[in-house]
Amino acid sequence: MLQLELNGVVQRYGRHTVVDGVDFSLASGRIACLLGPSGCGKTTLLRCIAGFEEIAAGEIRLHGEIVSQTAYRLPPEKRRIGMVFQDYALFPHLSVEENVAFGLGRQPQQDAHLRVRQLLATVGLAGQGDKFPHELSGGQQQRVALARALAPRPELILLDEPFSNLDVGLRERLSLEVREILKREGSTAILVTHDQNEAFAMADEIGIMHEGKIQQWDVPYNLYHRPANRFVADFIGQGVLLPGVVSAGTNVEMELGQLVSDMPVECSETCTGCHDGCEVDVLLRPDDVVHDDRSPLQAEVLHKAFRGAEILYTLRLASGATVLSLVPSHHNHALGEQIGIRLDADHVIAFKRASH
Repeated sequence: MLQLELNGVVQRYGRHTVVDGVDFSLASGRIACLLGPSGCGKTTLLRCIAGFEEIAAGEIRLHGEIVSQTAYRLPPEKRRIGMVFQDYALFPHLSVEENVAFGLGRQPQQDAHLRVRQLLATVGLAGQGDKFPHELSGGQQQRVALARALAPRPELILLDEPFSNLDVGLRERLSLEVREILKREGSTAILVTHDQNEAFAMADEIGIMHEGKIQQWDVPYNLYHRPANRFVADFIGQGVLLPGVVSAGTNVEMELGQLVSDMPVECSETCTGCHDGCEVDVLLRPDDVVHDDRSPLQAEVLHKAFRGAEILYTLRLASGATVLSLVPSHHNHALGEQIGIRLDADHVIAFKRASH
């Protein structure tokens, strides 16, 4: 069952269009993420879903019911939506238990108390109900905010950059924990973030936003391995674009050698396939370029970033072009050293080269 549907949603501030014709749907129990750079419109879109902003065109439906369209907006408090904010928005004068219970309104006291205790156990704060927000760590405060949003069993949970105030290690750990909590509760949720690690850790499906539009709505694997356009290819993960020429329909000839595809090479962002002789830019990820001492193809080490088990090398080819290569860290090479490399890519992501 579809919990949320957006059809052609537009939002403007004066003449400035912030959200430009967005369409997507979300099934019950799924966790989605709106991911993109600052200013792309993702938080504004979340506020439209919550009912805090009017929309200029299109419609938003919850459980099949229209909650927003031109000149109509169902108030936020009537949408059965739970909201988790960036700054937690806890009441400092209320205890943890009272903060969580606040979302339950006028439920019978015994029922409310049971629900609060269950939720505090679910978010790992059993026995902490008597404490006040200032006595908790940032991660614990975020769990309280989540428990409060979950308390009335809303139809949809919206999370607006919920981990941005936390340090990196805690952010990664908590994003996995929050996903587990949401799944345990059977909640449908949308997360807004600019952090790819958070998005990949939490979301079942991700919408990449840029300039008010959804560039691609897909599962994380496809966003990384099958980006729909150059923006997505550049924004997700790391990689470089190298020039190549299509041959035999399924091959691309490039400086690093011949890249062979199982399927005919397609130029993303175009309606027609690539023909022989077609000039393309090929996306290469760091795991597509393999260190191989026996390879005759040599590259110069320009930069290196130690990552524990691996080193991310930036390598300069004979043409001056650079590629990235992720190498086990026991292969520790000096800057300026020449090392052997080879291609090891099992699929081709190509974009038709722009004519100059």
